[in-house]
Amino acid sequence: MALLGGIGGGISRDVILNKIPSAFTNPLYILLCVIAAYLALQIHYRAGQEFRDGLFSFMTAFSLPWYAVVGCDAALRAGLPALGAVVIGIIGPTAGRYFIDITSGVTPKHFVKGEWFVGTAVLTSVVYVICYWSGLSIIPATLISFVVGFTFRLTALFKGWEEPEPHEQPKPLEPPRKTLGTAIKEEIEDAEKEKAAGKQETKNQ
Repeated sequence: MALLGGIGGGISRDVILNKIPSAFTNPLYILLCVIAAYLALQIHYRAGQEFRDGLFSFMTAFSLPWYAVVGCDAALRAGLPALGAVVIGIIGPTAGRYFIDITSGVTPKHFVKGEWFVGTAVLTSVVYVICYWSGLSIIPATLISFVVGFTFRLTALFKGWEEPEPHEQPKPLEPPRKTLGTAIKEEIEDAEKEKAAGKQETKNQ
């Protein structure tokens, strides 16, 4: 599963661009996925999944615009038009999550109402195309696109912004969605309670 999520998007992007996927030419990609999976298991079993939802949401918000920029830049350098580059900028950072969700038997996050998961990739890619057409070099174009995409995604997570729905569409009953700030606050409080309980148990023994 770690490999599906870690290299699935990059492989999909490279195959569409008619390139040998980087994950197959550089063993570090697979090695890093294995290391990340090992660390995740250690956190899961030994730390009681502390900061799982909050930290996970923050890290995905951080990595999403980076991968969007990489995909968009690769598409533009391959000679694709702007629309094609934006599509590749969406596939690169989101295909891995699609493979994970499909394999896990759940509806992919792309098709579930949330805090602009795909929308962040679209925004980042569009900004990068504009910067590219403006003649900016790769470093400032990347930084500008990343800041815009990361700020938008993080704000959406904290504020609970969600994609709009068609008018008069029946709305299923759903529990209220937690914002990122609420999730992090609850996880910190739970971690403190667990530590306090552990200390109390040790004293009792």
